[in-house]
Amino acid sequence: MSLDDSIRTGNFAEHQIGTRLDRVLAELYPDLSRERIKALIGNGAVTINGQIVRQPSLAVKSTAPFTLSIPPPEPLNVIAQDIPLTIVHEDADLIVIDKPAGMVVHPAAGHRQGTLVNALLFHCKGQLSGIGGVERPGIVHRIDKDTSGLLVVAKSDKAHQSLAAQFADHSISRHYLAVVNGVPVPVSDKVTGNIGRSERDRKKMAVVAEGRGKHAATHYKITKALNGSAVVECTLETGRTHQVRVHMASIGHALLGDPVYAGAQKNHAKLLKSLEFSRQALHAKHLGFVHPITGKRQMHFSETPDDLVELIRRLSV
Repeated sequence: MSLDDSIRTGNFAEHQIGTRLDRVLAELYPDLSRERIKALIGNGAVTINGQIVRQPSLAVKSTAPFTLSIPPPEPLNVIAQDIPLTIVHEDADLIVIDKPAGMVVHPAAGHRQGTLVNALLFHCKGQLSGIGGVERPGIVHRIDKDTSGLLVVAKSDKAHQSLAAQFADHSISRHYLAVVNGVPVPVSDKVTGNIGRSERDRKKMAVVAEGRGKHAATHYKITKALNGSAVVECTLETGRTHQVRVHMASIGHALLGDPVYAGAQKNHAKLLKSLEFSRQALHAKHLGFVHPITGKRQMHFSETPDDLVELIRRLSV
């Protein structure tokens, strides 16, 4: 059985007879996701006995020869930009970035340039995950534009699949530093509540009724009580959109400076204005995962950025 980058050939085994074609190929080539293989089959990239097949659910009928042709990744319609990156770790399969507040992760309407993806396209110069058939950096998770801190990005398809699986089964270790309004009681607790789109404002997320949204759980612990506020460490069990921001706001302790979930925060408005602090006080400070290739646990840490350090100092006076 060959393992060429573009053409893969072989014969089905006896024990694979009766099994779905997409499942057999996914087992044979674990560097390709099941969804990617389904798409390839549907596009006529698989032949059995020299005949093109297009049904992923087709059962393997014999030990016939097959061919799987993998086209080169389609270019991503995003320009590469020489934007400085703070790189915490990099190897052949992945890269860990310490993202500054204000940087969007992925291009979207209104943010076609200056994003992390633009910077990665320049930095990695083609050595990026093409999983899904598109030449793109392997973005397996995101943090909000105005949240600072750590992200891991896949450079190889195998790393992309492994990291995506770790995020899916919640085995990734993620800890955030947040500065919240008021001092939560008790000093540590677990906040639960499904998170989904707000019925009042579809641009916002909210804790929604059981049966809606997705299960979410956040553990918080006060690390320092301040004047009318507190520094808390938030540990994620799940990874939902705006999870820390929504959960802390739901218990009456929204993040300082949060333009979406915090409201006026009149008790801190003057200080925030004087510091020109106009983002949510949230920093992804710790990221732990199993390296997809070595199998070793990696732990990465990020120092608290200057704007948060100054905010905490002023709230300590």
